[in-house]
Amino acid sequence: MIECTINGQVVQTKEGQTIYEAAANAGIKIPTLCHDERLKPHGSCRICVVEVAGARSLMASCSTPAANGMVIQTESEAVVTARKEILDLILANHPLDCLTCEKAGRCTLQDLCFQYDIEESSFEGKRKNYDKDTSNEFFVADQSKCILCGKCVYVCSQVHSTEAICFVDRGFETHVGTPFGMGLSESTCVSCGNCVSVCPVGALLPKRKEKYRYWETREVKTTCAYCGVGCQMNLLVKDNKVVEVLPVKGAANEGLLCVKGRFAHDFIGHPDRLTTPLIRRNGTLEPASWEEALNLVTEKIQTIRQEHGADAIAGFSSARVTNEENYLMNKLMRGAIGTNNIDHCARLCHASTVAGLATTLGSGAMTNPMADVKNAEVIFITGSNTTEAHPVMGAYVRQARKAGSKLIVADPREIELAKEADLFLKIRPGSSVALSNAMIQVILQEKLENKTFIEQHTEGFDQLVAAVAECTPEWAETVTGVPAETVRQAARIYATSNASSIIYSMGITQHVNGTENVMSLSNLALVTGNLGKAGAGVNPLRGQNNVQGACDMGALPNVMPSYQPVNNPETITRFEETWGVALPQGPGLTVTQAIPAAAEGVVKMLYAMGENPMISDPDTHHVKAGLEKAFLVVQDIFLTETAELADVVLPAAVFAEKEGTFTNTERRVQRVRQAVMAPGEARPDWWILMQLLNRLGLESVYREAKDVFEEIRRVAPSYAGISYDRIEEEGISWPCPSEDHKGTPILHVGKIAQGAGLFKPVQWHPSPELGQEAYPQTMTTGRILYHFHTRTMTAKSPGIEAIAPENYVEIHPEMAASKGIQEGDLVAIASPRGEIRVKARITDRVDSQVVFVPFHWSEGANVLTNGEVLDPYCKIPGYKVTGVSVEKAADIRS
Repeated sequence: MIECTINGQVVQTKEGQTIYEAAANAGIKIPTLCHDERLKPHGSCRICVVEVAGARSLMASCSTPAANGMVIQTESEAVVTARKEILDLILANHPLDCLTCEKAGRCTLQDLCFQYDIEESSFEGKRKNYDKDTSNEFFVADQSKCILCGKCVYVCSQVHSTEAICFVDRGFETHVGTPFGMGLSESTCVSCGNCVSVCPVGALLPKRKEKYRYWETREVKTTCAYCGVGCQMNLLVKDNKVVEVLPVKGAANEGLLCVKGRFAHDFIGHPDRLTTPLIRRNGTLEPASWEEALNLVTEKIQTIRQEHGADAIAGFSSARVTNEENYLMNKLMRGAIGTNNIDHCARLCHASTVAGLATTLGSGAMTNPMADVKNAEVIFITGSNTTEAHPVMGAYVRQARKAGSKLIVADPREIELAKEADLFLKIRPGSSVALSNAMIQVILQEKLENKTFIEQHTEGFDQLVAAVAECTPEWAETVTGVPAETVRQAARIYATSNASSIIYSMGITQHVNGTENVMSLSNLALVTGNLGKAGAGVNPLRGQNNVQGACDMGALPNVMPSYQPVNNPETITRFEETWGVALPQGPGLTVTQAIPAAAEGVVKMLYAMGENPMISDPDTHHVKAGLEKAFLVVQDIFLTETAELADVVLPAAVFAEKEGTFTNTERRVQRVRQAVMAPGEARPDWWILMQLLNRLGLESVYREAKDVFEEIRRVAPSYAGISYDRIEEEGISWPCPSEDHKGTPILHVGKIAQGAGLFKPVQWHPSPELGQEAYPQTMTTGRILYHFHTRTMTAKSPGIEAIAPENYVEIHPEMAASKGIQEGDLVAIASPRGEIRVKARITDRVDSQVVFVPFHWSEGANVLTNGEVLDPYCKIPGYKVTGVSVEKAADIRS
């Protein structure tokens, strides 16, 4: 620590901190136009100058280190004079249209001119005059208002790491633009809007659908409802409508948002929202009262339970809703109805993570925080298109890469990060176990394993050695298509660093051997000791905003909240005492079992909350048959493809219309806050579930979501120490067993959660989808940046729909040429389950016999995927490997 004096106040600060930081630590505000704590200090605006005793000139506080004994004045006469001169010069080349500028009320330049009594410039001369760039779907760039502070350029390059904009020209003509003046829509811009968020003036502004002034709005801090990153954000509200979204600097997102979180909020108040309950009468869904709808659902539950037993009913909970609501769905199905037939979409994405990591490490969750990847010396990404599916996490990876971390990417497609990787391993779909085993074989052969860690923290090592003995890189080359020497290089790079992080997502999990894929990655981490420390770990990126929380809350057929097994007598006793009812024994049906059971007439009723299996589940035609045969209740925000088949539709509130918590992919429990009222008769999911609980005789009275969370704390040990008060400002990562516990950002520190890490030897086996003579090509599937899951929310955004209006297939040029397919042609893709027709995109991102189809659209990829052959451990289907035939569908190009 060093000591200096600022404005007569003695201030202690850490050595190496700037004067600006030292002042901020002491609560002394120094004005600035260009400073951002995430950026390297660059001193562009000079507004932050201060007077240092003994210095020959004023010094930029944002870039000058504080020194021991410094005497500093932040508002001396010389400082104020300098700031006035700077503002005078800025205004000489800045439009004075504050009366009509949309930035008014949130403009830093306006605030500083008010503070220092600058009303107009004393200078005359030539002014900049640039055409506005309106090509971006979400924001406008007006360089005539730019003050060249550089924040947009540096946030784009240093923080989000897209490098879409830069300084163009020199001297008076210097301005911010895109390379070659191509305009934002033609640049590498991904419309994240982070440049817009930091612009201190009106040079970058979101496109507004209606007029509002910032002082007419109020801000409500909440958690994003899109991917599992859990970004913190402020919803700006005017007249009960969310008019804009701004990022907040939370631990999960560090002030970043992606295009969906920043701009795709139209769904909140969209006119297509469900506003009243619907009941199917004479084949048509017709409006009904809540009393009618809830009574009908209650009567159906009671009748089916009486005639066919409780297990003839199955419920799908949701990764879209809050922890409190998933908990109540769990309570409804198990406590009020009496069945363990409860599951949700984690079955279709990360069930294999839960099963695999729980077996090998004792906890089926991300081991390290997302931002911790910046501490990694080596990052191994496999089965994750990180920059598109989890853009903020992708930004962290790029920051780490720029800081010197080595990057290995293994994927069937050349994703964006593959272009930046030290090694790109273009593996064949379904060959991940072969790659992991070969890397371990190299590590053992070259004696690169961490012997001390293995001896002290693992078991089953000898079995692993035997299992990988024959898995040479040469053998792996025949399976994966990756050259043997490249496999060796990857193994050496991963094993010889002090901290190597594994990042994966559904490219690993969504396979019929998904659990073994996960186990093989766990083996890789264990054999090198890359667990329980910063920059390391096995880090699954959960797909949806609260898929981690839904799992935590027991929205799975085999576990209660906090992963307490349903076949454990102590677990059953604890919940029976809390809920006051007898509970069912033994695991229930998964999503992938319940829908076929409905088609067979075994399951008579399906209750789907916030799930859209008509798009998200494999083999769409078979899914439809099951949904149509059962009595179907759908609780959702729009009349989705699934809701259209329902017998009863219950209108729910979106995240911005209710209170609660989400748990993000790093196990961080964060607050969700109500900003607006729900439309019409729509109600929070927790309220709807409470009504049904009471009608079915399980008395449950909750005044607010907080009451539900307090009940969760009593029965879920990993959440016991978390309260609304404790997470008011910043979330806490579980396990947090008591209120004096700080939470657990990194798992397995000092000791593996289950006592010892278990090596789980696995062998590679080809997918049953491969080698079909009638379906010789391989289809893989996944997300794209501009849409989310089943498009329920993103399809309501005009900007998103303008950029990504329709489905497509990526085809290698060789395959396209062999079949006479050109860019934009309609392509027929068929599997044993059906056929789809989509537009062709010719690209060498995929291999010559592999095609990629996004899964967001109806009548899309999941018409073709296999819902019958499942992972034996966790019943997840193999979305990522589907045998297909590919042919040109029409001679007329669109």
